Amino acid sequence: MTKIAFIGAGNMNGAIIGGLVKNGIDPNNIIVSNPSPEKRVALAEKYNILHTADNAEAVNFADTIVLGVKPHLIIEVCKKIADNVNIKNKCFISVAAGCLLSNIEQALHTDTAIVRTMPNTPAQEGLGMTGIFANKFVTAEQKENVEKIIACTGKFIWLKDEAGIDKITSVSGSGPAYFFLFMEAMEQQAKAIGFSAEESRLLVQQTALGAATMVTNNPELEIGQLRTNVTSKGGTTQAALLQFTEGKLPELVATAMNAAVKRAQALAHS
Repeated sequence: MTKIAFIGAGNMNGAIIGGLVKNGIDPNNIIVSNPSPEKRVALAEKYNILHTADNAEAVNFADTIVLGVKPHLIIEVCKKIADNVNIKNKCFISVAAGCLLSNIEQALHTDTAIVRTMPNTPAQEGLGMTGIFANKFVTAEQKENVEKIIACTGKFIWLKDEAGIDKITSVSGSGPAYFFLFMEAMEQQAKAIGFSAEESRLLVQQTALGAATMVTNNPELEIGQLRTNVTSKGGTTQAALLQFTEGKLPELVATAMNAAVKRAQALAHS
């Protein structure tokens, strides 16, 4: 594993740092930079990693640089890095939504190895799902290092083209919020029919965890088959599912995911 610099001390960079340290990466090979000390120092103390307020110092230290700043700041940050550091042979990983590879390439002024990723918030629990796309300058060795870094936060897939970033945003990037909304609705109804707040939360979270685990542990079965397996003809599950289908839940999901794709495309080209 190469030396890694994290530009920005936000939640996603924190999740990746935590995953790296948990998986045995030497903290002395990790540095985080952030202009304000509060989050930076907190990460440094929590994981015993190096820290600095100077992005240039961090980039000089590392072979791989994770860009975890807000999307509207990433171009400015990259320009300053390119103006102050020799970035030849370094690999940049962007976790910023809505910022095209071409924009980052232009900001870095050179034929730099850049990988664009779309992670999601379960990465904070080591259960993330990340889509990855690399530009033509990323070497096989650098791709291997990227995989090792991202694997510390969960699963990943390589995308065929950069447009796949917008598409995966609608599935796994935004996806956790879809499940949270559904779980929230179930929790509210559990309360409405007489369960306490604590009981409702437990009922919903354990049911969701169990369902997800069954999908994970039965890869040979289609998800639809798992649904069929718990749906007895004329039973309670069938009665509930009928309401979902009559309410056009599948069509609504498709409409919502398409809206997410369109919004991601708009953000990337704004």
